[in-house]
Amino acid sequence: MRRSIATVSLSGTLSEKLEAAAAARFHAVEIFENDLLFFNGSPRQVRGLAKDLGLEIVLFQPFRDFEGVSDAQLKRNLDRAEKKFDVMAELGAPLMLVCSNVAPDAIGDPERSAAQMYELAERAGKRGLKIGLEALAWGTHINTYGHAWQVVKTANHPHLGVVLDSFHTLALGDTPDAITDIPGNKIFFVQLADAPKLSMDILSWSRHFRCFPGQGDLDVTSFTLKALEAGYTGPLSLEIFNDDFRAASTRLTAVDGMRSLNYLEEQMRLRTQTATTAPTQSVARRVELFAAPQMPELKGIAFIEFAVDGPSKDALATMLTGLGFRRAGRHKSKNVTLYRQGETNIVLNAEPDSFAHSYYIVHGPSICAVCLQVDDEIQIQSRADAYQCTRYEGRIGPNERNIPAFRSLDGSLLYFVDQDFDFSTDFVLQDDGGENHVGVIDHIAQAVPSGQMDSWVLFYRSVLGLQPESIWVLPDPYGLVRSRAVRSANGAVRFPLSFSEDRNTATARSVSTFSGAGVHHIAFSTTDIFEAVASMREKGVSLLTIPANYYDDLSAKFPLADDVIERLRQHNVLYDRDTQGGEFFHVFTDTFDDRFFFEVCQRVGGYDQYGAANAPVRMAAQAQRRISEPLRSL
Repeated sequence: MRRSIATVSLSGTLSEKLEAAAAARFHAVEIFENDLLFFNGSPRQVRGLAKDLGLEIVLFQPFRDFEGVSDAQLKRNLDRAEKKFDVMAELGAPLMLVCSNVAPDAIGDPERSAAQMYELAERAGKRGLKIGLEALAWGTHINTYGHAWQVVKTANHPHLGVVLDSFHTLALGDTPDAITDIPGNKIFFVQLADAPKLSMDILSWSRHFRCFPGQGDLDVTSFTLKALEAGYTGPLSLEIFNDDFRAASTRLTAVDGMRSLNYLEEQMRLRTQTATTAPTQSVARRVELFAAPQMPELKGIAFIEFAVDGPSKDALATMLTGLGFRRAGRHKSKNVTLYRQGETNIVLNAEPDSFAHSYYIVHGPSICAVCLQVDDEIQIQSRADAYQCTRYEGRIGPNERNIPAFRSLDGSLLYFVDQDFDFSTDFVLQDDGGENHVGVIDHIAQAVPSGQMDSWVLFYRSVLGLQPESIWVLPDPYGLVRSRAVRSANGAVRFPLSFSEDRNTATARSVSTFSGAGVHHIAFSTTDIFEAVASMREKGVSLLTIPANYYDDLSAKFPLADDVIERLRQHNVLYDRDTQGGEFFHVFTDTFDDRFFFEVCQRVGGYDQYGAANAPVRMAAQAQRRISEPLRSL
């Protein structure tokens, strides 16, 4: 499939947009009229620039409020159209998108609209151009693709067809099934956009919250399959209106757009493989869809790696020891130390000549790498390559293992190892026997900059096969925090993501501290939260103090015995329960160097969330701790 993107989807000048689209390997672009108006040059120069970049200009848009008008207005509209045809000729754009009329006084006469669209197509045809009618979801009379097709069908002109837009169909709750009733050669263009499910008017929803396929909640896959089943053979084009995209990096957004189309095509290919109907099965035979190696099963997190220097390494080692971790080995040739408890491995990397050191210079003490354990190491590497992830090759010493690594969106590394991985190749291991109060890493929570949540969700969804969960809006004492977790199907890998547009929230401060996205806490699982807390306290770990009022409120929210609530209070343990009776116990340490903290949690009875209801009290307690810390030092 040819891939296209509308220039309105990207930030920057028209030149920057075209360069970004070419760099992301798009084949074509739609030229949005405002981008052309703001360009300091002629349409012919835009055509030359696109050609030099290897881009085809496939559509010019939008032409508004043309049909359903009086005869006098039609004449003015046709004169206006002729001027746009002149522009299209210079651009080399063969198709003009005509939006359905949204004027309150538009005439609701399908025959009149068809006759007027015929006249426009007749004029376009004489210039060797085509017209595509798009039904806007808020159109006065033509607001579904079915309405648009009836007008086009009635007009019956070879230079007139329909433009299908996934947002306008799916946002209305309209089914795409009848798309297959439209002959493929009358579908002149297909535009794609996803969106989160929001309760608001469709116009505002469309203008501010569209996103790339795979970033939202609409079934763009089914919509696109129906167009291909109908016989559509043109490009798949992204048309996105999004406030965050308008402020984001032009190049990174274009890369996201290409990744989203790859993901969409992969989902369509998977649907065709399991389809029971002949039209869907035929798509795979007619169209070469993007194919990436199947996502192998994620088994868990093999280790996490901290970038540290000498002093921070010693301080973090002390904190880990308090949490029950024991020094389990030292690297044979580098200043890297392994700490272990149960099945959890933590690496402290203070090697001067290393990726970790360069990461430390920019971000300070922080997680610079996460290693995922998979059942097929080669397959996940090939999948990351297919999705254009950037490989990283570090310095490897004699007889050391080369672990495949790719850059994540924040510049940190993702390692992949198989189930037979152990540390004995690179480390001198030592007996780390002793009691284990934590087991595996339950989840790794990341703070991302405002405006980047969609990019992270798409990255994890497409490359690692993680599925997004519901969005939570959480009150911090200094603003709102939005959180959304992504997780593997088996729950072995979980990344709760959070962002805040309010600069003084804990999440925003974390982004500022890390100079970008970063892990703000790591949660370890345990089978006995109270035993784990007692052990941590005995070893001197400073736990986050939870206000007494929180525990007074628990008895009103949950049917807990007084002695249970008192035990929770004494240990600063927070509690949550789901609708099926599953329980969640969790406790937090104080922050390390005002950067990150640790959580120990216990899941009981199938509880599968993250205690989001307790996040506000946790953030309030952390804010209070931060305020009182300087006072205690006086």
